[in-house]
Amino acid sequence: MATRQQRSQIRRSEEDRLTDRRRRTHLFRVNVVFSCVFLALSSLIFRLGYLQITKGAYFRSQAKTTSVQNIPVLPARGRIYDTNGNLLAYDEPIYSVYFTRVKNINTSSGELKKIAALLAPVFHTTEAHVLALLNADPQYSTITLFKNITEDQLTFISEHAGQLPGVDVQMDGQREYPYKDLAGQVLGYVGAITPQNEAYYVKKKGYKEIQQVGVAGLEYEYENLLQGKVGYQQVQYSTVNGSTKPVGYIPPVSGDNLKLTLDGRVQADTQNAVLQAIQNYERQNHQTITDAAAVMINVKTGGIIAMASYPYLDPNWMVPGGDFTQHAQYLSSSGAEINNAIQSPLDPGSTVKPVNLMIGLEHGVITPNTEFDDNAPVQMIGTYPMKEDASYGWINDIQAIAVSDDRFFYNVGLDLGHWLGSTPTSGGYPQGGNYQKWLNTDFIKGILDLAQGEMRFGLGELTGIDLPGEQAGNFEIEDLQAGKKPTNVQLSAKQIQQIAETVKKTGQYVNYGSPYDLAGMAFGQMQQFTPIELLQYVATIADNGKKLQPHLLQAVYPPGLEQSLANTNEKPISTVKPVVQANLKINPTYLKLAQEGMYAACNTPEGTAYDYFGDAPYKAAGKTGTAEITMHGQSVNNSVFIGYAPYNDPQIAVAVMVPGAGYGAVTAVPIARQMMDDYFDEHHESFMPKSQWTNGSIPANWTSSPAYKLPEESK
Repeated sequence: MATRQQRSQIRRSEEDRLTDRRRRTHLFRVNVVFSCVFLALSSLIFRLGYLQITKGAYFRSQAKTTSVQNIPVLPARGRIYDTNGNLLAYDEPIYSVYFTRVKNINTSSGELKKIAALLAPVFHTTEAHVLALLNADPQYSTITLFKNITEDQLTFISEHAGQLPGVDVQMDGQREYPYKDLAGQVLGYVGAITPQNEAYYVKKKGYKEIQQVGVAGLEYEYENLLQGKVGYQQVQYSTVNGSTKPVGYIPPVSGDNLKLTLDGRVQADTQNAVLQAIQNYERQNHQTITDAAAVMINVKTGGIIAMASYPYLDPNWMVPGGDFTQHAQYLSSSGAEINNAIQSPLDPGSTVKPVNLMIGLEHGVITPNTEFDDNAPVQMIGTYPMKEDASYGWINDIQAIAVSDDRFFYNVGLDLGHWLGSTPTSGGYPQGGNYQKWLNTDFIKGILDLAQGEMRFGLGELTGIDLPGEQAGNFEIEDLQAGKKPTNVQLSAKQIQQIAETVKKTGQYVNYGSPYDLAGMAFGQMQQFTPIELLQYVATIADNGKKLQPHLLQAVYPPGLEQSLANTNEKPISTVKPVVQANLKINPTYLKLAQEGMYAACNTPEGTAYDYFGDAPYKAAGKTGTAEITMHGQSVNNSVFIGYAPYNDPQIAVAVMVPGAGYGAVTAVPIARQMMDDYFDEHHESFMPKSQWTNGSIPANWTSSPAYKLPEESK
């Protein structure tokens, strides 16, 4: 039997043999791995040597004679629909020819001349013209040659592809506005990227130079939503055999679709109502009306239902490929590209009386029980005789608005500025006796009271509507410095605030106005507002002091090709919620007096809008305005109206402005009545006769209506 020592020696011997076996196995595996690596590297070296030495010349030749290029594939621009799902703007599919510069393939003068020679006769032009196109914009890799080509031209390019390296035909989109001048200034139009905006779109935003972008209106405002994402076709070109070979494709992504608050039916009826009223006035008065605007808003949401700007614009004229030149004279002389609803501030006339009534009540110069004797036909204000169209005897706050009594509001303005003693025979005098000191203190404080009170309702300030180019209104005071020609100084809302800060700090602001400025501003002759400002103002009155931001976008939908959104099951990506800009803290008694005065203007026989609203199946509230303005060197009246309905539960508000068209009650009021009727008929309100009810589609007779035809006949 083995001893313990012997057994221990045996175990150590076995362990040594096992360790040695493992070492030999590991070394074998390592040798195998090193051998594989050696063989792989040797094969790679031999292969590289073969490619470099044996095939090097061949591949260098291939590098010079073939090239892979990414050709942009443009996305379809998003569609625009009205609130009822009617399609207002879309891309009509067309074929266009593009040229992509490929180094060593088609950039030499000889190659370009060959391409020009082939294309010129097919596209009915000269070789020089095609060559000029090929050489245009050399900093861009892909350029546009021809748009909206014919089937024969498409076939020719396909059959001669090997002789036209870099020339490619793609399905493209021609922007189409099917209802032509319906809301033309609102929709806007698209155009090519220009040298003026190239830095922004190409260099900053990464656009391709061949893309079209929004130039005006909603097309510009929502470019980021409508544009979509460019795709790419990867093509291999060869000059050895003239072949092209697609080797990859990334599809484009179409732009999002927009649903507007705009109602196409009400818009069409509004444009016809504006045109008919203008034509009636021109026929009866032998006077030309050059511009007008009419707008409607949803009082509860701020959504714009209609926005008509006369003269009308067909966006189809303006897009690349459109017939702009045929209408160039009309466009250059008519001002049709201006959206008068947001860009043309003018004197509002008596439409400011409701807010100025509330201002007078807040400052205590009148009370809810004020009675004013308006028997005199004239009132002297300083050296200026302010004449009245009519005398109404004793009137109160409500009646002053209903009959639009000017003298009542002259005195509101004068009292705010502490100008005393103005009567039919006396021009009055400044409180304190010192005229210049009065101008610098009490006068300017009265002006500020009126201007800032009106600004609370959005007058004289940008409303923030989602359209480019909105212009703010302004306020005026006279500059009657001795030795200088009398002029009116226009003051923006910002300048009014700066003057207010100066007065707060120093107690004065040096100016050279006159007491007439106080009276004039009180009844709408020393300020200029746009129709959209007037619309926000009257909607704020209708909604008891809640001031909403006007907007045109209602919802954003994902890309799609629906002809109408009326029956789609697609869910919107996002929707626009009402934006409350301010909740005005107005004394309810004062607000109610202004509202009742506007109700009386439409519903009592002495009211200035009664002739058109007295028999309406609903109760409206409104205010007419007639401002003296100068147009084309002539003194004319600005016809204005603001209103809302129904009175007890306001749904809509309107503002109409027709410069040069007489009293507000003559032209603006009938337009507003037609707009309200059209809206309530479409919405089948129970108070409207069922025989008048309509639906939400664009009127079937739109293409035969005067408003549709007029721009087409103007060339």
